[in-house]
Amino acid sequence: MIGFGHIAEPDFYTHFPAMLPRSSRPRAAWGTGVYPSKQYFDIKMRCLRQCRHRRRWYLKGADNTPYEKIGDEVRSLADEVPFDIPDSWEWVRLGELFQHNTGKALNAANRTGQLKQYITTSNLYWDRFELNNLKEMHFSESEVEKCTVIKGDLLVCEGGDIGRAAIWPFDYPMCIQNHIHRLRAYVPICTRFFYYLFDLYKHAGWIGGKGIGIQGLSSNAIHSLLFPLPPLAEQYRIVDAIVTLQPYTDAYADVESTLDILNTAFPERLKKSILQEAVQGKLVPQDPSDEPAEALLERIRVEKQRLIKEGKIKKDKHESVIFRRDNSHYEKLDSVERCIDDELPFEIPGSWAWAYFGNISFVTKLAGFEYTKYIAPALTNHGIPLFKGKNIQNGKLIEHFEGFIPETVSNELWRSQLSKRCLLTPYVGSIGNVAVFPGTYKAHLGSNVGKIEPYSDNGVLIEYILYFLRSAAGYEQLTKHKKATAQESISIEAIRNVLMPIPPLNEQERIVSAIDTALNIVQKL
Repeated sequence: MIGFGHIAEPDFYTHFPAMLPRSSRPRAAWGTGVYPSKQYFDIKMRCLRQCRHRRRWYLKGADNTPYEKIGDEVRSLADEVPFDIPDSWEWVRLGELFQHNTGKALNAANRTGQLKQYITTSNLYWDRFELNNLKEMHFSESEVEKCTVIKGDLLVCEGGDIGRAAIWPFDYPMCIQNHIHRLRAYVPICTRFFYYLFDLYKHAGWIGGKGIGIQGLSSNAIHSLLFPLPPLAEQYRIVDAIVTLQPYTDAYADVESTLDILNTAFPERLKKSILQEAVQGKLVPQDPSDEPAEALLERIRVEKQRLIKEGKIKKDKHESVIFRRDNSHYEKLDSVERCIDDELPFEIPGSWAWAYFGNISFVTKLAGFEYTKYIAPALTNHGIPLFKGKNIQNGKLIEHFEGFIPETVSNELWRSQLSKRCLLTPYVGSIGNVAVFPGTYKAHLGSNVGKIEPYSDNGVLIEYILYFLRSAAGYEQLTKHKKATAQESISIEAIRNVLMPIPPLNEQERIVSAIDTALNIVQKL
């Protein structure tokens, strides 16, 4: 046997007399203080008839938990209520407080009735309306009555952003399309309080819909929503308090949003700062005992000449050498010297040197005619995988291949083979993206991707080149000659002409180690 401590507070019954036992309902005629007008009286009677039909009661048991009584059935609401409420409050279904219905469904074939403007969920935002682009459709007389909102009505989205709500603030009426619930209180209550409840329920995840595909808040679902009901005077006090605190909560939300942006952007900015400091010689100290970069570049030039003699690479049409003299930098091109200080993006330490990619590495691609003549006819489902531009994403290799060629074909096109550690970068599409090919298996260049392969294994570290290209200076160098076509592109020659600062080999190793350590720390932020 369930015992009930009390049924409800007097203030609750004052505003919802239909929920009182018949003998306890107030008797008054319209025009009195209880029913000040016939309209008010009619609303009360509508509520009375509705509640008589449902025979729904909200009770509090002796165990101090809420119960719901429908007819002779009594069931606990303890698992349904989302939070505890004061003793002077009650839990009540939304449908007991508000008459609710949705608007008219769009039907182009129905042209009976008056042509009227209407709003949809695209016009309804949290606590406001956007009415710049209203559409029109025909409404019959009965549809106008059912689908018209007036000032003070609470409107709630049935679909889309489920539960999004606003109070209609205008003195003129407006029609609504379906997917919007119109909630109109049976008796005077603080509608603004219930707007805030929708805001709370929505953002707390307590409002959801059911349906196939797009979830929606059906009429039955919105009727069954269990809302707390404070005494009327307290509803207004709560709203006043929220309005007073709103500027402070908005300011906090703005600060929190800014902080979230900073937390997201800071690690990336820090990474770029670390890389930029590194390639300018500011991340690690210089060691006077290190072999200068000029000596390193001279060994690379010797190795390059050896590869040319062996026929593994072609001789440059215009040989270029950059050197330092009298604290200035010069380029010697075809026996002609010129000062290039104005072309250099920043100062570098005295032990460093400048060099073009083409001077320190083999930069190539698969030629168009090679693809047409050799690759396309030989495509198969197994063999040597082809790296395309889309296999390089966000600095990583995506080893999901769409094409393979026989090893014999790959050997014939040996310049575009991938058999040793190198860098791969697209020259069509995501310009500036770069990743390391590990050299642990055989592969081949496909379309839209080039390789950067250092001439000497004891020359410029691949990791250093990678970090340079990821720096702001490297990215600018790599992308400054890109072509604005349907897809951005750069030429292989433009990649060869990327100008890069070269530290001594030992310092390269210290820079790479310092960057690795710093980026691991940043990753944990």
